[in-house]
Amino acid sequence: MVGVGEMFLRRFLSTFFGYLLLIHIAEYIPTASAEGHCVWYGVCKNATEKTLNCYYDGPAKPLDETARPIIDKYCPDLAAGGLTCCDREQLQNLNDNIIKAENILSRCPSCLDNFYKHICAMTCSPTQSDFLMPKLEQFNSTHKRVVELSYHLSATYMNNTYSSCANVQMPSTNQLAIDLMCGDYGSSFCTPQHWFDYMGDKDTPAVPFQINYISGDEPVDGFTPYNPPTKPCNVGLPGQPGCSCLDCLESCPAPPPAPPAPRPFSIHGADGYAVIMAIVFLIFTTLFLSGVYCCNQQENVVDWAGGARRGGPETSPLHSHRSSVASENNQEMATNPTSVGWSADQPDGADDATFFEKLGAETETKLEDFFQWWGCLMASKPWIVLFLGLCVIVALGHGIRYMQVTTNPVELWAAPNSRSRLEKKYFDSHFEPFYRTEMLIISSKGLPDIEYKSPNGNVMSFGPVFNSTFLLKVLDLQNRIMALGNTSRIEDICFAPMSSPFSGPVTADNCAVQSVWGWWENDPDQVTDYLDDNQYLEKILSCSKNPYSCLSVWGGPVLPGVALGGFLSPAEPLSKTSRFHRATALILTFLVNNHHDKEKLKPALEWEEEYIKFMKNYTENEMPSYMDIAYSSERSIEDELDRESKSDVSTILVSYFIMFAYITISLGRFTTCSRLLIDSKITLGLGGVLIVLASVVCSMGIFGFCGVAATLIIVEVIPFLVLAVGVDNIFILVQTSQREPRRPDETVAQHIGRTLGQVGPSMFLTSVSESVCFFLGALSDMPAVRAFALYAGAALLVDFLLQVTCFVALLALDTRRQNDNRFDVLCCAAGTKADGAAAGEGALFNLFRYVYVPFLMKREVRASVMIIFFAWLCSSVAVAPHIDIGLDQELSMPHDSFQLKYFKHLNQYLNIGPPVYFVVMDGLDYSDRDVQNMVCGTRYCRTDSIAMQLYSAYRTPNLTYIAQPPNSWLDDFFDWAASSACCKYFPSNSSFCPNDYSTSPPCLKCAIPLEGPEQRPSSTDFQHYVPFFLQDNPGFSCAKGGHAAYSHAVNYVNNRTHTRIGATYYQGYHTVLKTSADYYSALRAARSVAANLSETLNRNLREAGKNSTVNVFPYSVFYVFYEQYLTMWPDTLKSMGISVLSIFIVTFILMGFDLFSALVVVITITMIVVNLGGLMYWWGISLNAVSLVNLVMAVGIAVEFCSHLVHSFSVSGGGGRVARASHALATMGSSVLSGITLTKFGGIIVLGTANSQIFQVFYFRMYLGIVLFGAAHGLIFLPVMLSYIGSPVNKQKLARQLLRGKEAVAETSLTRVSAPTHRHYNFDTLLA
Repeated sequence: MVGVGEMFLRRFLSTFFGYLLLIHIAEYIPTASAEGHCVWYGVCKNATEKTLNCYYDGPAKPLDETARPIIDKYCPDLAAGGLTCCDREQLQNLNDNIIKAENILSRCPSCLDNFYKHICAMTCSPTQSDFLMPKLEQFNSTHKRVVELSYHLSATYMNNTYSSCANVQMPSTNQLAIDLMCGDYGSSFCTPQHWFDYMGDKDTPAVPFQINYISGDEPVDGFTPYNPPTKPCNVGLPGQPGCSCLDCLESCPAPPPAPPAPRPFSIHGADGYAVIMAIVFLIFTTLFLSGVYCCNQQENVVDWAGGARRGGPETSPLHSHRSSVASENNQEMATNPTSVGWSADQPDGADDATFFEKLGAETETKLEDFFQWWGCLMASKPWIVLFLGLCVIVALGHGIRYMQVTTNPVELWAAPNSRSRLEKKYFDSHFEPFYRTEMLIISSKGLPDIEYKSPNGNVMSFGPVFNSTFLLKVLDLQNRIMALGNTSRIEDICFAPMSSPFSGPVTADNCAVQSVWGWWENDPDQVTDYLDDNQYLEKILSCSKNPYSCLSVWGGPVLPGVALGGFLSPAEPLSKTSRFHRATALILTFLVNNHHDKEKLKPALEWEEEYIKFMKNYTENEMPSYMDIAYSSERSIEDELDRESKSDVSTILVSYFIMFAYITISLGRFTTCSRLLIDSKITLGLGGVLIVLASVVCSMGIFGFCGVAATLIIVEVIPFLVLAVGVDNIFILVQTSQREPRRPDETVAQHIGRTLGQVGPSMFLTSVSESVCFFLGALSDMPAVRAFALYAGAALLVDFLLQVTCFVALLALDTRRQNDNRFDVLCCAAGTKADGAAAGEGALFNLFRYVYVPFLMKREVRASVMIIFFAWLCSSVAVAPHIDIGLDQELSMPHDSFQLKYFKHLNQYLNIGPPVYFVVMDGLDYSDRDVQNMVCGTRYCRTDSIAMQLYSAYRTPNLTYIAQPPNSWLDDFFDWAASSACCKYFPSNSSFCPNDYSTSPPCLKCAIPLEGPEQRPSSTDFQHYVPFFLQDNPGFSCAKGGHAAYSHAVNYVNNRTHTRIGATYYQGYHTVLKTSADYYSALRAARSVAANLSETLNRNLREAGKNSTVNVFPYSVFYVFYEQYLTMWPDTLKSMGISVLSIFIVTFILMGFDLFSALVVVITITMIVVNLGGLMYWWGISLNAVSLVNLVMAVGIAVEFCSHLVHSFSVSGGGGRVARASHALATMGSSVLSGITLTKFGGIIVLGTANSQIFQVFYFRMYLGIVLFGAAHGLIFLPVMLSYIGSPVNKQKLARQLLRGKEAVAETSLTRVSAPTHRHYNFDTLLA
């Protein structure tokens, strides 16, 4: 855990500063001598009392030569004089104790040298009496000793020394040295006077007597303040460089100017997209209205007699005949075809048709002939077809047993070869994962603030959560949580950074818990004993200023930014000077070890399950009325998602049931009540629904055999999609069969074959278009999108095959039942022959033909439709770039989830962001001095080293989203190796020994030799002692042990001779991240930093002649989920582009190479998708993987709204575009409305009642938009656009239709004597 080493620094600093007093002497005795003299010499000690310096007021004595190495090292100026006021024992005490300060400040020798000077002068200066005034007490009959000291010290020296040391880092804790050396003030509130006062405070543990530092530059009471020369931190000692940028701001180059913040696209202050779209709309509207009202638009009508086309006004009557061969009632044309210039004796008169027209006509004819033959074949042997179909369904469905369902979010939304997945795999294979967190956010309800009067008289207002009763209740809850577990207890799973094989088994007190009670050492007496005048609140003030002065029972600090919440104003950054005492929430965080091995993780999962059960019961039954608690565990999100998927099953089933019921009921066409059970299509509709479900089952089975993992989104979405497509085809097939009565002497099989011949090409067109669209959509890199596309494409293809086989067979059986007047469902019972009656065309069909179509095709209405829809399109294009990207985690939870409350509280009270690791991949030789300088951050390291660049990035958190400088294990290793008190080994086998090991026999010091100006271990010693460093906990005598902070950060392979360092990481923290934009922006910024690190490192390696290439990448637990948002727009446009392009190609080919029809379909589908984008903006639907799947699905469903109508238009016979569009809309419009539109609408409404927010937002809202927008474009805009720019009449198709019409007339005239009279419709007349 970052920062745990500081627990010992507080203690050894106390010892060190206590030593400073040991080396002082006596009460001031005035002397006549003008020259200074000693105030102490030697040590006065006994076995029971503290060791103090003996008073001595004589002149300085010659230096004891046996102690010269010590004074030469620390006080070379005094050693040069040869006379001192300290003996060998005092110098030995100096050597033993000053090394602790050296551990902290040695990163900056200039600072340390300045610091040494006042210590040396106080200990050994031959003129001590000039600036020291001692206070004495009798030690024995012959000696007095110093018990208090006044030290007159120059303010200039104090300020300069403080400035040179103010920014010295403690890498393992991401803290400053001053945080440890300034007591309760910490670095944020520390001043030079506070710093020196803390060093002389007798209340500091191990300080034997008071040292009063008297600041000033002028003599006072005969004392001249000591004022030695100092160096700024950026100026090095002779022959050495100054301190590094990490430890000395003066050494840092000026940061480059911040790039300007990205500005939204605007034109003269207005939204740029809106302005451009407004201009486009005005231009289009002007040109369009000019063309409609100012130009005499001519409508092309076929004139075969003249061999060319002649014009006529679009509103003129077309003639008295139908433009197609037979009416909807299948009656032959009542007028002679020659009335349009066609000779009945010349069926091949279309010799001037183009190649593509001939090819298209041939394609259309072949498709019609094939489907007519196929339908006749399927309908002639229905039971055999159904049996074979059932066999195929069972065989393919058998693959479901091999199907695997993926629920891991990582595998759902990140491609296996994506950068984030590869980096996560690398991190997981080299390091242990970040620990699991169990968190409670506890706020107050109805409690007032607490007034506290500090010792200096200031009245302060504390937040209500510091109420003593509230605090004690929180401690009780904390203790009960720590006691949870039967088979798995907290001590078995917790993160205990200070534990080691030498410290015995882990106990609950060793567990790292971030709780404000750690400041009181979890002891309620430390609060209850200080309730008078709320004195216990003083601990809040002191510990929040410097948490390293209030270490918890587990040995580390409780950080106020982690344990407290609600003290920051909106947009206020967290800092050491934040008003922590104004907190409105207490945050308890229990850290649990995480593992890649699922077996090792089971105890943690069991404990978390019990913890959640306990918290649910506590919040429901035991929580006090003045308390509000939000809680979560590491497993909570996954548990809630699983619960959510189960809770929404009923909603999904109800939705599907409503759609199924509508289908089974609405397929029938009823004439009289007596024929209700005969004309109903309940059995047929149910069969159609079962076919839809069977196609989904077959799709799952196919990919189960293939080993393609499924997802829950497939189970939830694909039945909806296939039902949309399947129902549309079912309605078109059945209603066409109903509107096309069986001809005389035509069998049921022939009639169904002829019906399928008419609609089969359209069904084939839509199904193939959608299947190809989805199969190409599988090119997406996102696993969830790819799996959905594959399963959907296969399901649609199987659904089409089952419809043209099994459903055609069912339709044949149902037609025979109806012809025999047998009841639906109860097919054994039959009505009487007298019950038979001719079925009408249906109210909806007639509504379209007589009311809607004539109204829509009026010139003014058509013009208005074009303008309105284009305005709609322009507005959607204008707002689409502003669609939010991301998926807020709150939306993934059900309404009644405790996680929702936790997310809300987290956003409100969270003060620190997630950890970020900058991973240096394997390939560096860290024992090489040049490589070390490319990585480290201390003196002699390159200014563009990894540590230096990371520190520079930390200085601009608004750009890099890095809130704390990543710690550097290499820098701490150098300091650890240089300290004689750190490295130890067992003499018996030379193995590692902890620095605080006290069991006999004692361990020996390593005494690692340091080489070169950098004073670092040799390459051999580096490789040998790195494992020692990584096993050594920070202790009383050694603050630089690396086990707590770096045991997981360094990958190494150790053998008997040396250690090879592999991958390592540098850990920091992101700034507070609350929205999806924050998260993916932090990812983007971290990758930018890492790219600079990689480029610089590899350039330096090449310049140094190193034959290696090493990359640096950032890693955090959330990257794998948010990477998709970095490329969400390109991915969306790519998926949409592939889908639309595939539909264009398939439509172009299957509609007989009809370019106009393919373009019309693509334009309409594009408009539907773009307008869905506008809906997403206005209805708050963000762009993410879920909505991308829905957009891909929308493209497929949009085909159903377009292709049937466009195909009907393209095969319509001669006449104007308006008449052909009218015919297509009247023929197909009612089927589209009653089929896909009304069916889906009923099912979608139910989704609005789902418990899941993700269902309400991404399924209900988007599905409703897909259906309504698709229907609006397909039934309003598309016919109007066809009336303007629809494909011209294919002369070859018309010639073949007329030829077939003549054959049909010849066939049916022989038996038509008694045929009833049927109406013939002229759409141009209707329009008038």
